[in-house]
Amino acid sequence: MPDYVVVINGKPEGPYTLEKIKELGIRPDTFVKTAQMDDYKEAQEVPDLRAILNLKANKAVPQYFATLDVRLLAVIIDYFILFAIFCFVVFFTILFLDSKEVKIAAALAGLIVIPLTKLIYGSVMEASPKQATLGKILMGIKVTDEAGNRITKAQAFGRNFSKLICILTLGIGYLIGFFDRRQQCLHDRIASTLVTKDRLI
Repeated sequence: MPDYVVVINGKPEGPYTLEKIKELGIRPDTFVKTAQMDDYKEAQEVPDLRAILNLKANKAVPQYFATLDVRLLAVIIDYFILFAIFCFVVFFTILFLDSKEVKIAAALAGLIVIPLTKLIYGSVMEASPKQATLGKILMGIKVTDEAGNRITKAQAFGRNFSKLICILTLGIGYLIGFFDRRQQCLHDRIASTLVTKDRLI
């Protein structure tokens, strides 16, 4: 079993064995970390500690929000994946086309197909148990409602459709996220969603 570093009075102490941790009387919201963890977690989030200390996991209000640069990188990853798939499909499609004009049209179809696919794919994935697209999963972030719960399909589609408003406002809808403590952009506010991260850094 791993040893745990425990944050006591704001300072990391330890590492302690599980037997020692039992004597500390830590609370469910006490931050702990093992050498295998990327960052600190609340004790109630660690299954081993919940079992041994008889802790009940409480749903915590989101405290850590994905910054806009991390969110942008997740979007770039998603578009790269979709673009690669589209190129693969178009490449094999044009092999069976004779007309040069049709081949050009098939290639240009990506201008419509890729953004539309991103909208549907993003909505479905964000409303799924993963709560995130592949890009967001790779960046360690997810979409929640304002209480930290999984969003509904209606919220997911509303959130992604609302991005059109952000585009029509020449990006201002995205920029307001810089001045918001929770990094909420306009489409997040419209759908009452947050983009959160588990890590403290």
